[in-house]
Amino acid sequence: MVLAYLETHALTLKALDPAVRRDVPDSVHQMRVTARRLRSALQAYPAIVSGPATQHVRDELKWLGAMLGEFRDNEVLSDYLQARLADLPPELVLGPAQARVRAHFAPREASARSALVDALNSARYFTMLAELDRLLARPPLTAAAAEPATDVLPRAVGRAYRPARDAALHEVRKAAKRARYAAEAAEPALGEEARRFAKRMKAVQSALGEQHDAVTARGVAREIGIRAHLAGENAFTFGLLQERADRDAVAQQDRAMRAWKSVARRKYRGWLDR
Repeated sequence: MVLAYLETHALTLKALDPAVRRDVPDSVHQMRVTARRLRSALQAYPAIVSGPATQHVRDELKWLGAMLGEFRDNEVLSDYLQARLADLPPELVLGPAQARVRAHFAPREASARSALVDALNSARYFTMLAELDRLLARPPLTAAAAEPATDVLPRAVGRAYRPARDAALHEVRKAAKRARYAAEAAEPALGEEARRFAKRMKAVQSALGEQHDAVTARGVAREIGIRAHLAGENAFTFGLLQERADRDAVAQQDRAMRAWKSVARRKYRGWLDR
């Protein structure tokens, strides 16, 4: 089950490469998610695929995810602020607010795009792909890999889930992501229980992702507003954007906590601890 999941996403990673190079919409996001799935599955199942033997490729997948994330995060923040501007009544958009947002992100997106293409052309990237191929061709399996999936996989998903209980919000998001992808890998063997658990963890991850975006956008709105003020422009609109982002952050945190409580129900704890 675990190897099938890894093989599927290793193929997806390679298939997305040309789309990212051509700047196809959403391709960077999809490649980033695929790299996360691979790394999270390797993190979640060291009792099946030897942890020490996969440490280097996990580190390289983290590096690739960071390169993809630098471009994607700027894209997400730009879209967030432009969408909030579009939602404001015209009389509250004072000065060249849209142009200010574009001017802030354009050089950052160009720089991140250039760095990403350089990364995809690097020897490091192709070495990582070759290492993934070798890992899947000769997987460093442990003795537990021969045990029934229904016995081994729930324990592994549970180990990915439990650290999130006492962590800060950004750590909860990372733990939710690992638990979600671990459950996705286990779904062919564990069926509906794993599917429902993965869906719940996706809701936690999604809400905390949007909470993180809002918190980051709050700071960026303030930064752009200060620059607008120093240039002699009216910065009122950016104050509104900062306030809207602050409200969004609180709302998404509440949404995440509701989703988290639904996962923490007794029926899920029993399945994970069995």
